Amino acid sequence: MAMKFLSQEWADTLTGTLNDSDDFRKAVAGQNATLQQVITTADGPVRYWMRIVDGTLSMGIGDAELPDATITESYDTAVALAKRELSPVTGFMMGRIKVDGNMGLLLGLQGALGQLADAMSAMDVDYSASSG
Repeated sequence: MAMKFLSQEWADTLTGTLNDSDDFRKAVAGQNATLQQVITTADGPVRYWMRIVDGTLSMGIGDAELPDATITESYDTAVALAKRELSPVTGFMMGRIKVDGNMGLLLGLQGALGQLADAMSAMDVDYSASSG
């Protein structure tokens, strides 16, 4: 059975997949970052966070404490990114992704964030929008 997009199960599965990946761990080795994601939906914002500490990722639903950057996008944009139907750079250039905070840090994490999208696109996920 598919897991619900933006659920704690989704975050836990994605975290485990990436932490088990040698390529991901190498991409984030020596990096320290806390990122807040805000996904706008018809029912209001859904928030999740990612914390990278020297080669290890943790994720959770809710608000990050003192994020280095906050990334805001619509639910449709988040789904397109997760399915690799939209690149983050294109989404940003089109104004579909808004960034507040340390843009240089995000650029430095571009390789790791690309692997995040690769891992998401391989997961069995239910992307139907929640109705509350």
